[in-house]
Amino acid sequence: SKLAALFDHPLYNIPIPEVTEKDKLFVVNPMEKFSLRSSGSDEWVSSSKAETVLPTGKTAYDTYPTWLKFHVGINRYELYPRRDPLMPTLLRDLATQRIISSVQKSGGTQLKLIMTFPNYGQALFKPMKQTRDQETPIDFFYFSDFERHNAEIAAFHLDRILDFRRIPPVSGRLVNITKEIRDITTDKKLAKTFFISPAGNVCFYGECSYYCSTEHALCGKPDRLEGSMAALLPDKTLAKRRSWRSPWRRSYHKSKKAEWELNPNYCAQVRETPPYDRGHRLLDLIDMTILDFLMGNMDRHHYETFEKFGNDTFLLHLDNGRGFGTHSRDELSILAPLRQCCSIKKSTYLRLQLLATQPYRLSDLLREALATDPLAPVLAEPHLRALDRRLGKVLEAVGRCLAG
Repeated sequence: SKLAALFDHPLYNIPIPEVTEKDKLFVVNPMEKFSLRSSGSDEWVSSSKAETVLPTGKTAYDTYPTWLKFHVGINRYELYPRRDPLMPTLLRDLATQRIISSVQKSGGTQLKLIMTFPNYGQALFKPMKQTRDQETPIDFFYFSDFERHNAEIAAFHLDRILDFRRIPPVSGRLVNITKEIRDITTDKKLAKTFFISPAGNVCFYGECSYYCSTEHALCGKPDRLEGSMAALLPDKTLAKRRSWRSPWRRSYHKSKKAEWELNPNYCAQVRETPPYDRGHRLLDLIDMTILDFLMGNMDRHHYETFEKFGNDTFLLHLDNGRGFGTHSRDELSILAPLRQCCSIKKSTYLRLQLLATQPYRLSDLLREALATDPLAPVLAEPHLRALDRRLGKVLEAVGRCLAG
């Protein structure tokens, strides 16, 4: 396994700083246990309501469902550890756990659902909008592109291979529209949008500001629909997140350009603006830029951080559905922060160099990682090959900076 060899490499075993209590997102009550409601049930209850007693020797943490262990493990330095023993179980839960509720997520330009499991875990479901081999038309603006379920899956694995670990876990899943959405939804607005197509397939379109109409309906075959299931982050009432507008945000206008596209010295003023004037925030943003360039994502207008950790923490790489839309073109403007600031973390640069070598070729690693997903193959081959080409262009850009 190339992946196993990669994660054994010294560059993937650089220790993170010691995690103190104040570096953890949550302080856990060691007495609060979870328990199965009854022997035949897959539903969990808090210990105050539990009917069963814990086996001796078990800690409260041992009783937590996997999604809760994931939340409890988040700290100032990482969303999840490199060798996370929870990850296979968490991905399997996302792909297989019984869905007991499906409601539409409010906001956004496209339809997304919040799905709930018997153990109170929740996932964000993004349905399939286009096939693996379709490319975004060249005349489309980035803001009118579809969000792709397979891009969300591939982005999670790519982020992990780059050792950023800033995207919540995502698994592919085949959902039954009738049994797992229509029949169990309590969302009255969503419920009104189901219909049977002329071909006899079950379809729905939900309510949203852009792509929610009968013309953009999601249809099953006849009621089976592919989608991505992303583990939700802790509720914002428990762990506040701050949203930051990216300094290299695009104009989201058909004819206007953003300031960074017109001013070659734009980075100088960013470096003087908090929070980019100290710490590693700018370098973290450049990490995110590299991830976006590799997958061709032009839609990074905002990013988020956990408020508890202030400015000294990682950026969350959320909403990656507009990646992997084109494999035949490389959008060099995505690399503007790297090219204009000529800065990159040494650790990131060394890992990128490693991923450009034959034993650790990036396309091979992502292909191997995606092979375990229930919807494999997740990406068409041309997208995987484009990764190696784009990685070469990132290294070229760093090379020019070093030479300059």
